[in-house]
Amino acid sequence: MAKKIHALIIDPQVSFCDPRGELYVKGADKDMERLAGMVKRLGKKLDDIHVTLDSHHLVHVAHPIFWKNSAGDNPKPFTIISAQDVRDGTWTTAKPSLFKAAKNYVEQLEKNARYPLCIWPPHCLIGTVGQTIYPVLNEALMGWCRDFATIDFVTKGSNILTEHYSAIVADVPDANDPSTQMNVNFLNTINEADIVLLAGEARSHCLASTATDAVNYFADDSLIKKLVLLTDATSDVPGFEALGEKFVKDMTARGMKTTTCKDFLT
Repeated sequence: MAKKIHALIIDPQVSFCDPRGELYVKGADKDMERLAGMVKRLGKKLDDIHVTLDSHHLVHVAHPIFWKNSAGDNPKPFTIISAQDVRDGTWTTAKPSLFKAAKNYVEQLEKNARYPLCIWPPHCLIGTVGQTIYPVLNEALMGWCRDFATIDFVTKGSNILTEHYSAIVADVPDANDPSTQMNVNFLNTINEADIVLLAGEARSHCLASTATDAVNYFADDSLIKKLVLLTDATSDVPGFEALGEKFVKDMTARGMKTTTCKDFLT
């Protein structure tokens, strides 16, 4: 019996993949070209395609507009804001009514010990070009759909009070917002596959977080044995390469496989 192959493509969006994008991940444009070529080559051999989409409001806890210092200045992109910075008053919320929630958020991030709060350039803003799929990949995906297949789109990031790197669960889930909580339906869907091809941006953040949360959900490590990372279809946020390298080292040690867009099924 033929193996059921799913592709899990993380945030293949203009903001990340276009050299003019607000948060361009160096090399992502070439990643998408190689991935698009593979999608076209495999065609019906891909039983399902899942695409996650970062979807932010301008006002967001990880955007400059949300914070200010004592001089009233917003933080510059790539500023790291710690819980201690908030407690000390180095940074406070631009809107006072959000302070309590924001302080709790950075304190919870500290306890999670995965990512600190990094201020990013506003990106993947809902309704803008930056949120859309990078054109060369979108063309390939639409070609795959012509056989009356549908893409499984998974949006994330629209809650303004938490980062949502992982498509599985937000960094700090909101008890009042189901969209930030564990996406069990999505987990069960990808676990139906025999092979899950993993690609997209960025390896250091959203791809790593999604894959890690997904495999950790299944206590028997059943999913990680199905994961195949397409190493030439993902790149790291510049300056965060060590996170991407650690992800690959840790996950391959647990059973994740690696290949390239060119080599898979050739």
